[in-house]
Amino acid sequence: MDIADLLLFTGISVMLTLMPGPDILFVIAQSITHSRRDGIAVALGLCTGLVVHTTAAVLGVSALLYHSSVAFQALKWAGALYLFVLAWQALREAEDTGGADEPPVRRRPFAALYRRGILMNLLNPKVSLFFLAFFPQFVSPGAGSVSWQMMVLGAVFTAQALLVFTAVSVIAHRIGRNVLKNATSSKWVSRTKAGIYALLGARLVFMERE
Repeated sequence: MDIADLLLFTGISVMLTLMPGPDILFVIAQSITHSRRDGIAVALGLCTGLVVHTTAAVLGVSALLYHSSVAFQALKWAGALYLFVLAWQALREAEDTGGADEPPVRRRPFAALYRRGILMNLLNPKVSLFFLAFFPQFVSPGAGSVSWQMMVLGAVFTAQALLVFTAVSVIAHRIGRNVLKNATSSKWVSRTKAGIYALLGARLVFMERE
């Protein structure tokens, strides 16, 4: 694996991270409705999940998930259920918003948001299958240990994801501050967030192995 391949891998990884998907939409939703801190906490959790997926790909667990229909379905349904729970919680946030000009701000524990990010990422079996398909394309058997190369690619992917998620969190929060100027707009943003979670959950339900 040479520098050119690594740069190409990084560029493709950034583009893939920026594409609309469960992880980046989750970061945006948290940053808009709460704060930069919340979005970054979730981003750190998501990237911790990526480390686990990388390790799984290196150890062959991803291959086992790919070949086991039962394991795939179990993880898929657990992830969908979690997203539907988040959608319900977002709807409750919308209903709890009062009529004051400034919506109430709920400070959530950093650790709880971090754990939520980890769960969000780990309960998406598509990530493991993606790593299993994407990483080997940039691994050269003649360039040394394949496992080591996979770990390097995983570290690069995780690092760029953290940078992208952090930048998205900051931008989304700045936009959100202008949107959430009153209780009515806050309520509709929470409803939109609930809709996003519900759609992502439904998408996971109908997802099939490729």
